[in-house]
Amino acid sequence: MAKSNTEQIASTSAQLSKMGFNPKAKLPYGLKSTHVKRAMIDFLDFLGFINQALIAKKIQRLETFLMPANFSSIVGEFMATSIPKYCKTLTKNNYHNGHPDLVPIGIFINDACLHGDRGIEIKASRHSSGWQGHNPEDVWLIVFVFECNSPRDQAAGNPAMPFRFLKVVGAKLNKSDWQFSGRSDKSRRTITASVKRSGYEKMEANWIYQSSTQASIQK
Repeated sequence: MAKSNTEQIASTSAQLSKMGFNPKAKLPYGLKSTHVKRAMIDFLDFLGFINQALIAKKIQRLETFLMPANFSSIVGEFMATSIPKYCKTLTKNNYHNGHPDLVPIGIFINDACLHGDRGIEIKASRHSSGWQGHNPEDVWLIVFVFECNSPRDQAAGNPAMPFRFLKVVGAKLNKSDWQFSGRSDKSRRTITASVKRSGYEKMEANWIYQSSTQASIQK
């Protein structure tokens, strides 16, 4: 198949698994799996629209030229913006770079806080575990795990593939569920903390969505 044809096919995001949502998932602050589902569909439509327009102009798909961390950030920011469209008890934190990403409406002044004790932190990742934050903390965390091409694939000659959500997991984590990475005095990298096995198991036990691909891997 010609490269242009495979790129055209890959520009349409993979649809969600119809039976992929967990009816027993426990979510806080009035959030429901149906709200998460609608936000995920919004992102798939958004990315498909953008990529099809780029392909028509003979430009690479978005995920194939953005740095992987930047693309993951777009996925996470989109979900944090889209979820409140459907969940009327949550809103995006109005404080620039505030934590957590989503806060219950009316709890904080102007729905803004630098570091609040209530709400949901949203992350998106290509990795199925080992998710990172900036500090060990008590927080409700939801992670959207996905697969897609990256700039490295073109150099490696890897085939084009459509964006796909693999799973969504979430749970209330405690400080003890994080491993603080820190940094040396001479290092310039961002200080990080990683979700430990205990936190991973909490989140996996409360899975919100699994694609058919992810389900088959776990079997």
